[in-house]
Amino acid sequence: MKILRVENLTKRFGGLYAVNNLSFSLKKGEILSIIGPNGSGKTTLFNLITGIYPPTEGKIFLKDDDITGLRPDKIAHKGIKRTFQTLRVFPNMTILENVLVGMHPIIEENIFNSIFHPPIMKRQQKEATEKAISILSFFGTRLTGTRLHHPANSLSYANRRRLEICRALASDPKVLLLDEPAAGMNPKESLEIMDQIKQIRDKGYSIILIEHDMKVVKGASNRVIALDYGEKIAEGTPKEVSEHPRVIEAYLGKKVAKNA
Repeated sequence: MKILRVENLTKRFGGLYAVNNLSFSLKKGEILSIIGPNGSGKTTLFNLITGIYPPTEGKIFLKDDDITGLRPDKIAHKGIKRTFQTLRVFPNMTILENVLVGMHPIIEENIFNSIFHPPIMKRQQKEATEKAISILSFFGTRLTGTRLHHPANSLSYANRRRLEICRALASDPKVLLLDEPAAGMNPKESLEIMDQIKQIRDKGYSIILIEHDMKVVKGASNRVIALDYGEKIAEGTPKEVSEHPRVIEAYLGKKVAKNA
């Protein structure tokens, strides 16, 4: 089943095409990786899907729901959550609080509840805390136990990356967008995050992954799409795409690709 469809998506900034007539779909329960050299349009694509940028042309569908041009908060409420290339955890909030923030779209709250704290709100807070701990425990003891109440800025870089994924998972997204989750990690950490992303997929999540680490891409992806100058130049299995002549040319240059 196709859970996300992008149809003829285009984004122009003045005369520059950041994304150009791009179409693809994401199947439920798969990992689709988007690769390409710097400036190929990968993060712009995420910004279009999540409503940060309105498209110049084209449509985006979540199942059969047209979400084209909706505000980012509306798209988040409909079930698309993301992480960012640059870390965006709340450094002075605790690890637990960072994940609870991610549950805001699914926790019912109003002025009356905020003032009087009726039993239903106390029950929701208890359930939210239990769920947050369960999500954090997915990454073992790195983010749980006594660390729950430590500020996020006490974590290593790799664990802050993991925390950001936990926050994105907190509202049970239909589609999870991960923007370079292995960035800044050493080889051992990259392999760990690759396995953990596959485990997230195996729990039923549908994932679009932007990643420069080709070991992570090859190890985690069901399918890969390669972009160059905002256009799709290849699509297929990780092996098929990595061996595609236009992909090799985009990464290495035409002259090197011919001699490869």
